[in-house]
Amino acid sequence: MSTSSVTVTGMTCNHCVSSVTEEISALPGVTNVNVDLTTGKVVIDSTTDLDPSDVAGAVEEAGYSVAG
Repeated sequence: MSTSSVTVTGMTCNHCVSSVTEEISALPGVTNVNVDLTTGKVVIDSTTDLDPSDVAGAVEEAGYSVAG
C-alpha cells in the first residue's frame, strides 16, 4: 500500500472534487482518493507507487492543475 498527495489548483465546488476524484480513481492501482476542497490537497491511496506525471495527467484531464 502506498499513499501520496498533491495539491490541485482551480477547484471551486463539489463538482470539481468529483471530477478530480473520478479521473485519479481511474489510474491503475488507485484504491482511494480523498480531496479537500478548501486546501486543494488530494491524498491518494494505491497498491503501488504512482508516477507523478500520471497523476498530473489525470488532474489535467479533469480540467485542473497540480501546484508546484
